[in-house]
Amino acid sequence: MVNISYKNHKQSVNNPKASISKEISRSDIKDKMMLCHPITFWMSAPVADGGACVIVCSEDFVIRHALQRKAVEIISQHLVTDLPSSFEKSYIDLSGYQMAKEAARRCFKESGLTPDNVNVVEVHDCFSCNEMLMYEALGLAKEGTGYQLIRNSEWRKNKEGGEMCYLNNKWVVNPSGGLESKGHPIGATGLAQCAELVWQLRGQAGKRQVEDAKIGLQHNFGIGGAAVVTLYKKYGIQQAKL
Repeated sequence: MVNISYKNHKQSVNNPKASISKEISRSDIKDKMMLCHPITFWMSAPVADGGACVIVCSEDFVIRHALQRKAVEIISQHLVTDLPSSFEKSYIDLSGYQMAKEAARRCFKESGLTPDNVNVVEVHDCFSCNEMLMYEALGLAKEGTGYQLIRNSEWRKNKEGGEMCYLNNKWVVNPSGGLESKGHPIGATGLAQCAELVWQLRGQAGKRQVEDAKIGLQHNFGIGGAAVVTLYKKYGIQQAKL
């Protein structure tokens, strides 16, 4: 979890909108005040003020107003509310694991895509451990192996000179810095994730741009309780060619 927190804070240095926009050393993350073992201060998301909005329109509106170069399409979106497992013995399920897993399953089934088609991901990392759990729930890793993704990661520079961490040399997760860096404005958190993925798919993310980003995956979670998973693509990209 130290490495997940380190990744998110390091990626935040290229996000001028982040509440905490600085790299934090692994030793500082590990040794900072313990909140609840093994979660330390820097592994948690600060509550923040913030606002966000999106414009949702029809394809006809996009074409009539010549917005094809800017438009981003929602391929699939599913919301799953509390399941019986949410109230059983596992704190993992209380944190939305099964809800996210089911929402992701529905999105991939509906879209015909798989996690291998995804390039960039924004995950609800209220704590670093939640991000690790979502690696598995969203299908990026098999159950019990999520920690291996951050171990098998590689830092690469993009054309703008920014460094991004590629998990398993495939996915960039929370290029925005995640909630741990951006802050967690509660109601605006989901739309902030949406905005980041729209910028990524448009190629407008500057030093945090994920090269050749075509498919974005978003996970958002609210305790007590719902999980929402969304797949996005830049308008006009043919899924058959992915």
